Amino acid sequence: MAKEKIIAVVGATGAQGGGLVRAILSDKGSGYTIRALTRNPGSDKGKELARLGAEVVPADVGDAESVMNGFRGAYGEFCVTFFSAHFSPEKEVVHAGAMARAAKDADLRHVIWSTLEDTRKWVPLEDDRMPTLLGKYKVPHLDAKGEADRLFTDLGLPVTFLLTSFYWENLIYFGMGPKRGPDGKLAITFPMGDKKLPGIASEDIGKCAYGIFKKGREFIGKTVGVAGEHLTGAQMAAALTKALGREVRYNDVPPEVYRSLGFPGAEDLGNMFQFKRDFEHVYCGARDIGIARSLNPSLQTFEAWLAKNKSRIPLEEEARRASGE
Repeated sequence: MAKEKIIAVVGATGAQGGGLVRAILSDKGSGYTIRALTRNPGSDKGKELARLGAEVVPADVGDAESVMNGFRGAYGEFCVTFFSAHFSPEKEVVHAGAMARAAKDADLRHVIWSTLEDTRKWVPLEDDRMPTLLGKYKVPHLDAKGEADRLFTDLGLPVTFLLTSFYWENLIYFGMGPKRGPDGKLAITFPMGDKKLPGIASEDIGKCAYGIFKKGREFIGKTVGVAGEHLTGAQMAAALTKALGREVRYNDVPPEVYRSLGFPGAEDLGNMFQFKRDFEHVYCGARDIGIARSLNPSLQTFEAWLAKNKSRIPLEEEARRASGE
């Protein structure tokens, strides 16, 4: 048997990277092995990946030398940045550049860069439809990733740009799940009007990335957008109602109201949702469910994801907190 190809995965204990790691480890005899890059190999998640058969090595995107060491000898690499860890678009670009240079140094054969649109291509800074943030961004966490795309192309890397979608896990971890309003009714709140929001199970992003690696050179130099479904807020609420067995409404608010909610990143997310609403044809059009399913035949619908994860949505806790119980 030919020597197995090593895929180095940044953020191997996280949502996207973890999905890729598990997809490869569960596909015995695939010809690929995993090198899991994580800041803390001794964590419970790191130990679990080692138990499953991954090579777990220490690496931090903020430490360029550790990233270079993690990439050397690998066939391919999965690159992702972590905006919610620092809320700095400048750090996003610096970290992406470190990964791109490390990939060049390691002479990798295939790089997947998990990215998003630079919204300033559609909403210039002087456009007052949405406020400019941090002096030079419209949607900082999207714009920085899109801006960093050139760092991979300028180095002539064999790169695939993977456009991701709204994680349905946001309903579990980031306070976007149903909450009880002043009327006592549960609702999800997004400033999306009647427009569709591409969404996906985070593990399916990793599985799609694995599908891209398995295609060899087919997607090198291309942009691939993935989603599990494109759903309106009302459709998401209806699916939640069915899964949870209690009514969940869709609360549509103006973007300016969402931006004023006061939680960390509210302005960024308010602008993000507004971009997805106002440019639905662009954002949905770039995320092809058919392509995602061809790369990942087990791609989940929102209904299927809810069937597996509904008990993890902190519904009762949020409802009690909102009602003062």
